[in-house]
Amino acid sequence: MSEKKQFCRPKVPDGHAFRVTTRQKEIVPGKFFVGYETTWEAQQKVAPYTTPKKP
Repeated sequence: MSEKKQFCRPKVPDGHAFRVTTRQKEIVPGKFFVGYETTWEAQQKVAPYTTPKKP
């Protein structure tokens, strides 16, 4: 009667929003906290640097 149920956190699908992706980190058994990683897309383009012309 005193069986302990093993609690398992469900796998959450990736979240996609405007320029943001959120993924669940690896589930580690026995730990309470499950973390998430957030990946942001670049909001501006980076141009290669060129030296300015001499006057």
